[in-house]
Amino acid sequence: GDSSVALQAQEEIIEMKDVFSVKLKRRRFAGQKQGGTLLGITIFKCLNKEENKLTDCAIHLNNLSEDHCQSWLRHLKEILNDFQNRPKSLKVFVNPSSHKREATHVYYEKVAPLFKLADIKTDVTVTEYEGHALSVLKECELQAFDGVVCVGGDGSVSEVAHGLLLRAQIDAGKDTDHVSEPARAPVPLGVIPAGTTNILAHTLYGIKHAVTATLHIVMGHIQAVDVCTFSTPSKLLRFGFSAMFGFGARALALAERHRWMPSSQRKDFAFIKTLANLKPEECELSFLPLQIPQQDSREKDRKKKERTKKGSRDQWQKIQGHFLNVSIMAIPCLCSMAPRGLAPNTRLNNGSMALIVVQNTSRTEFIKHLKRYTGVKNQFNFPFVETYTVQEVKVQPRLKSGPDAKENTCLNAASAEGNYPWNIDGDLMKEASEVHVRVHPQLIDLYGLNTDDLESSQATCNCI
Repeated sequence: GDSSVALQAQEEIIEMKDVFSVKLKRRRFAGQKQGGTLLGITIFKCLNKEENKLTDCAIHLNNLSEDHCQSWLRHLKEILNDFQNRPKSLKVFVNPSSHKREATHVYYEKVAPLFKLADIKTDVTVTEYEGHALSVLKECELQAFDGVVCVGGDGSVSEVAHGLLLRAQIDAGKDTDHVSEPARAPVPLGVIPAGTTNILAHTLYGIKHAVTATLHIVMGHIQAVDVCTFSTPSKLLRFGFSAMFGFGARALALAERHRWMPSSQRKDFAFIKTLANLKPEECELSFLPLQIPQQDSREKDRKKKERTKKGSRDQWQKIQGHFLNVSIMAIPCLCSMAPRGLAPNTRLNNGSMALIVVQNTSRTEFIKHLKRYTGVKNQFNFPFVETYTVQEVKVQPRLKSGPDAKENTCLNAASAEGNYPWNIDGDLMKEASEVHVRVHPQLIDLYGLNTDDLESSQATCNCI
């Protein structure tokens, strides 16, 4: 430096666990793509900001020596290459139809530059129709990639997750129609939010922010997550994280029939219309409560006596009646409209599902229940709402007959055969028979950290 300039000494410690890229810094003229005057090296770092937001920043270290810069570059890259879980090659799916058709812009303007900066190779598929990602995943060589990334909404992410897990069953030689003990997904899944609600992204990151999601992928933050299988007695329907039967599914079915409307208007219209025509579904629910393992023989004997008195918890329980909504969720399902989650008492990987049953009640009381999701009051503190922690659930709808059948079919947007709509991770499915839901602990790895575990997961790493 210039001795005539008084400089204040400042010290900053950079932990290598926060660094995701190191590049040579050169001065180039306009239009010059190679060469240039060497100025030093630039370290690209991931910063934690408020509200779970991540951002990147650049730190410039000035040095005019080619030997010094090359030495620093080589050694720092060796450290970065030693970090586990950081991807070097990714398969990317972009759904251009998500939300306001912004997914393509989000990827190429916000995501791709960070992948390039981190020296991550990408193979991009812009999906052209529903099921496109699923068909590609069945055929592509997944061993060539360290992970799969989906840029889109909840429906797109659900399709890619289902495709990954279906591919795992095929590779393991399992029967894909009857999956009792499924194989784990072969590679992690990254979620870049570009949809309307983005429940999975909110649950993983605590925020809808494409750069935050991208940096979690770049940094190799991995979270094991529980997955559900949704099956009929004859076949596997799909893998998923959450489902709704009743109001939540009827609203989605109505929204799907009005695809010509803008996304936000379509969902608001469907919500209000379904609320105006609020009707319960008649069905029987069978569920297996979560079984807590006993620790010692004395505790086991005590529990055995309690079960003898009260009935075994290992046995299936049944409830039947008229229900406005049934939710089955293996994850908390956070979103902007439910910041605490649709199922706030469950976790991403605790091996259980939340079963939330809303019995028939007045429209006024049901609206009070829905409003509480946006606030801090307990949304389940109503006499008509029941919650259970379960391992398995069976939902058996009761087909209606008589003068109400035609109206019921119209409101459900279901077929004349009496199929009932299900909302599985934002995708509409129709089934007339019993649906069996099982939870499978930590079946897939997702890029991103559960916000509850953000601080505890920090590792001790090298630093400069």
